[in-house]
Amino acid sequence: MTEKKLKVVLAYSGGLDTSIILKWLQTEYDAEVVTFTADLGQGEEVEPARRKAEMLGVRPENIFIEDLREEFVRDFVFPMFRANTQYEGDYLLGTSIARPLIAKRQIEIARQVGADAVCHGATGKGNDQVRFELGYYALEPDIKVIAPWREWDFQSREQLLDFAEKHQIPIARDKRGHAPFSVDANLLHSSSEGKVLEDPSSEAPEYVHQRTISPEDAPDKATTITIDFDKGDPVAIDGEALSPAALLAKLNQLGHDNGIGRLDLVENRFVGMKSRGVYETPGGTILLAAHRGIESITLDGGAMHLKDEMMPKYASLIYNGFWFAPEREMLQAAIDKSQEHVSGRVTMQLYKGNATVIGRESEQSLYDQDLVTFEEGSGSYDHRDAAGFIRLNALRLRTIAQRARRLQP
Repeated sequence: MTEKKLKVVLAYSGGLDTSIILKWLQTEYDAEVVTFTADLGQGEEVEPARRKAEMLGVRPENIFIEDLREEFVRDFVFPMFRANTQYEGDYLLGTSIARPLIAKRQIEIARQVGADAVCHGATGKGNDQVRFELGYYALEPDIKVIAPWREWDFQSREQLLDFAEKHQIPIARDKRGHAPFSVDANLLHSSSEGKVLEDPSSEAPEYVHQRTISPEDAPDKATTITIDFDKGDPVAIDGEALSPAALLAKLNQLGHDNGIGRLDLVENRFVGMKSRGVYETPGGTILLAAHRGIESITLDGGAMHLKDEMMPKYASLIYNGFWFAPEREMLQAAIDKSQEHVSGRVTMQLYKGNATVIGRESEQSLYDQDLVTFEEGSGSYDHRDAAGFIRLNALRLRTIAQRARRLQP
């Protein structure tokens, strides 16, 4: 009886590395390869991946190319921004948040075509291998996972290129040299790592930046915009209602034009090493500031402070690949509950790398101008009440001080 041929769903960009992986799966595993190419707004045409996959022997019915931009922003980016999520205080998780969606669609396609395995192109040193595989196993616990960078015998870039030439895989002209850095991009951000960026003491060359002009080259006049929110999610810019992906794309352009969203970061990878990356998140940087602005008048202080305490844990879960874990879903439920009244309009000023809130308004505002005014108010707050409030809060401090006095020699 003929043994069933292994069928593998490969996350396929159409680039050199995943093309080598495709051919390697065919030669080493004798596998039937199904390619999945996701358009997440990376800014490059994804259709050429179809022609490359066909050229490498993939049957047309085994080639999946999907536009996931709306789902990406609506179901992954926006829920993350409801929490004001930043990893290690700075990183807006542009790469991290894309991986669970890719993993989810790979598993769905694997079920659809009856595949036995899934495959990714992440290296054995990075976080993405963890993110992809935790996603796979959370959704399909018995799936076979193939991680070529942990399995094959290639020891150098030169050996990979030789393999490509042997199997007539097209090599871009500059691939024979040393790429200055590696890039990952989607609608939320671009990240650049490696090569010229590996020395954290050296300033990143200007040519590294993909999504923003230099703040020094940005206009000398500020750009003012409004962003409308509904239950924590942005829904309109300057009064124009936009879909999630279209809204983020417009914010990206505004951020690009004003030099907003650059980050040079040394971060702690989940696998244990530090890495230096240059990230650009123009629209996300504006969105984070605006969301905090609308929360400042609509979210109760206790809820806001609790959210701030929860956020680092939530950020680490996303960074480490636990999007589908129950603890992330529990935190998400609490975060989403907090956003029930986070609706209104924020006015933003964009100027030379800065995104600044200059106004905020909401029908659900908790801000009471009559209550906080230094002028004569309505009388709902009696200044004399503060004395008792202070004495109660000072009670334990006074008790400690009295003990210290008693113990003095």
